[in-house]
Amino acid sequence: MHRLSSTALSFKLARILQLHAIRRCVHHRGLISSASRRSPGEGTPGVAENVSLGIDSEKSANEKGKQKEGAEQVSITKQEESPVPLLQRPLGVRDRPTSQSKTWADIRDEILDHEKRLEKRKYLVKEATRGYFTDLNATRRHGGKTWIAPKVMIREDKALYFPDVAGSDLKSKADAHTTSLCVGKVSVVAILSSRISELQTANFVKPTLDQFANHPSFRFVQVNLQENLLKSLLVSMFISGIRKTIPERYWETYIISSQRMDYLREDIGMTNRHVAYVYLLDEQCRVRWAGCADPMAQEIEALRVCTGVLLKRYSAASNKP
Repeated sequence: MHRLSSTALSFKLARILQLHAIRRCVHHRGLISSASRRSPGEGTPGVAENVSLGIDSEKSANEKGKQKEGAEQVSITKQEESPVPLLQRPLGVRDRPTSQSKTWADIRDEILDHEKRLEKRKYLVKEATRGYFTDLNATRRHGGKTWIAPKVMIREDKALYFPDVAGSDLKSKADAHTTSLCVGKVSVVAILSSRISELQTANFVKPTLDQFANHPSFRFVQVNLQENLLKSLLVSMFISGIRKTIPERYWETYIISSQRMDYLREDIGMTNRHVAYVYLLDEQCRVRWAGCADPMAQEIEALRVCTGVLLKRYSAASNKP
């Protein structure tokens, strides 16, 4: 009996020591805290702080978002309230246009021209910062109008050339160039790219066509410009529908073009792809007047008056011996 009780006692003592060792190990790892217990009303500081910080950060994010939206609305409002400026510079390019295709020598010269390479780089940098819907959003401000046409013509010694735009005419789908059509004529050239631009052009040129359409030295040229490949294909499929909307007398001077105008848009002021651009050219294809987007009454009258002045000057110069 004494041996059994001693064995049982030693076993019990070993069990107590084992439990004590486990308790010390657990306490050392921090799973059991020796600190006093918190009252039920107290929460875990870390959780409370995290929740508080989360609410504060959410509030601050909402406030920043509202401030940003407010700033954008103020910016748009200011741009809408600010008046559209007058055209400040002659539009066009310095090189005389030609309907002849470029030779390999011309292409080589363009590639090796340092200034032209710099211009292309500037254009690429500018385009990289433009959004896909930039032009569409710009129509919210003044209908996409970026400048007001002058009341008088651009001086002859300051005027620049209108670049050659190639395509096919509406009459027989033959090759057509704006340069071939406009040289030796006083021409009104309209760039169309959408239904809106067609309506804007009609408003621009109606009084001018009513007065000068039958003049032998006058020509009205329309360029349906579709740089997007898909749109270009759709337009080419519906040429018969276009013929129904255009008077037959203008089929020969109606050009359907898919020419890329990327490096020429800034030169001729054609910065928005969704609105109309109307140019008055003299007999040497120099831009003497230009208008864009929804026409004002003064712009419509200015186009009519300037066209009449150019026709008188050209007729007088042609009749000289």
